[in-house]
Amino acid sequence: MVSTETPICEFGQPAIDFSLPGTDGKIWTLDNCRGENGLLVMFICNHCPYVKAIMDRLVRDTNELKQLGINSVAISANDVADYPEDSFDNMKLVAEQNGFSFPYLYDETQEVAQAYGAVCTPDFFGYNQDLTLQYRGRLDASRKEAAPADVRRDLFEAMQHVAKTGHGPEQQIPSMGCSIKWRAA
Repeated sequence: MVSTETPICEFGQPAIDFSLPGTDGKIWTLDNCRGENGLLVMFICNHCPYVKAIMDRLVRDTNELKQLGINSVAISANDVADYPEDSFDNMKLVAEQNGFSFPYLYDETQEVAQAYGAVCTPDFFGYNQDLTLQYRGRLDASRKEAAPADVRRDLFEAMQHVAKTGHGPEQQIPSMGCSIKWRAA
């Protein structure tokens, strides 16, 4: 496992369209994922200890963001040949066990993750109502273990601000996680 940090937010970058299968049996696109006030695109996977450490907070925050008009979508792009725990069937189990209220999509070709420039799990891309990038930071101070319950909710607070103003905070702390497991070329 290689730990990786996300790059600095490139404010104003447009969201990239996609058409990917979800664990719910539907095909999802950027347009049918977006919310009235924006969209949170999350690159996650099933096996990553960084993702496991924040799963309950991720579900909580995405549910609360939905109330603010910010929808969320999670995408898994890991190479399942080398990481079978991240298979589509296992994605269905993870979505069900954790009560995902957002689509969990499978990027089998890894083209969407590459187009977004995703580097790790979790990697968060927060867009405003115009689908321009406003946040590329961490969920909170959690790493491989969950941070204390009273920790600052970086992602939630940033996206709450995006919902109200259309702009993300200037200061953002990078997310850290396992590197995306790319297939051999």
